[in-house]
Amino acid sequence: MSHFSRRDFLQQTSAAVAAAMSGAALAAEEEKKEEPKPADSGDKPRIGFIGTAGMGGTHIKKFNELGIVCPCYCDVDTSRQKEAAKLFPDAKTYQDYRKMLDKHAKELDGVVIGVPDHHHYPATIIAMQLGLACYTQKPLTHTVWEARELTKAWAKYKLPTQMGNQGHAGEGWRLVYEWINSGMLGDVTEVHSWTNRPIWPQGFDRPKGEDKVPDTLDWDLWLGPAPKRPYKGERTEDPDKGKGWYHPFAWRGWYDFGCGSLGDMGCHTLDGVFWAMDPGYPTAVEPVAIKDFKPETFPSAAILKWEFPAKGKRPAFAAYWYDAGLIPGRPIELEKDRKMPKTGNLFIGTKAKLLVSGDYGDSPRIIPESRMKEIGKPPKMLERSPGHYEEWYMAVKGEKPYDFPKSNFSYAGPMTETVNLGNVALRVQQRIEWDGPNLKVTNLPEANEYITKKYRQGWKF
Repeated sequence: MSHFSRRDFLQQTSAAVAAAMSGAALAAEEEKKEEPKPADSGDKPRIGFIGTAGMGGTHIKKFNELGIVCPCYCDVDTSRQKEAAKLFPDAKTYQDYRKMLDKHAKELDGVVIGVPDHHHYPATIIAMQLGLACYTQKPLTHTVWEARELTKAWAKYKLPTQMGNQGHAGEGWRLVYEWINSGMLGDVTEVHSWTNRPIWPQGFDRPKGEDKVPDTLDWDLWLGPAPKRPYKGERTEDPDKGKGWYHPFAWRGWYDFGCGSLGDMGCHTLDGVFWAMDPGYPTAVEPVAIKDFKPETFPSAAILKWEFPAKGKRPAFAAYWYDAGLIPGRPIELEKDRKMPKTGNLFIGTKAKLLVSGDYGDSPRIIPESRMKEIGKPPKMLERSPGHYEEWYMAVKGEKPYDFPKSNFSYAGPMTETVNLGNVALRVQQRIEWDGPNLKVTNLPEANEYITKKYRQGWKF
């Protein structure tokens, strides 16, 4: 099995990486123990997990079914490690992924990262610096700058990577790509994408007071690179009580921790736009509508518009995003007995319109049905996938090249960058004009502070 020549890489860079990881929390608890020896994995990849519940639990189940050895796993809340403990009773357990990677990098082939968005970049870049393949759940990063950095890291380290937008491996987005790139829809001038998210609270102010931190949770580690704030538990004063103000789920609605409904679902719902249209950098992003703007949480509902320039033979086009159940106007081509999907996409071409149901490219259909029968299915232009998780697994094993996963960071990085740029426009509540190559808002200098963020001491890599 291929190990990407990591042994030589680690010997040459261990000092530099150790310096990058030497935060105060690590230095205070340095353990002087014998280095762990690589597990006898046979031909099974040796995978560590960062995040073991929620989506992290889904990752563990999927990769365990494919066949792995797990020397170690990590979750900041030990109460959420129970399922991993059942599957991997001999694995070493951690709350701090920095310590886990520092201790076990030499016995790992890759890591799978399924934690809140604000930890995606630190965990991923540390692992890549250590020569480890990375599977990182969507959105790939918390900020625009982080996405650009992981795109650069992919080119530098040449490791198997995959962002967890599972629908990218499906048949639906491939059909969308083929209909558009075969010219069967004509020139696509507009794309409308919508979702029913958020299904967590947004558009409110920070709660007052402070609650006792559960014994199983390291709150300071959970905050990680984000600014310190008091812990708050269940939302007892909220109608949707019991799910927590931050942990384990509602963090998505906070600027400090998540990327809102756009970051959560945009890398799914907008996937076909980026794959089929190959848009490149937008020239501008504009908030068309915002409901319940607050300083610390994403709005409860929004509509956004990206403007993309002409590229090659493709003309300029506009892409629209609707969340919180908002949808575009019903196309006149849609039959009266058919409903608009609750989530989906509408591609408007000069020859035909394509309606896609769901967030994952499900059931793409030219409308109306009579036009679908007239145009027919597109010619096959893309390789079909063995499966989303399988793509990364096969690359880690060395059965496929490092760039075989189709949502690798050379694709996922630019897409996440453009998705997160929409959140910058939401925060300033104004149209922003974008210089993509230079990573800069040109018409509103104050917007550039949201392209990146400040990291707490010990968390900037």
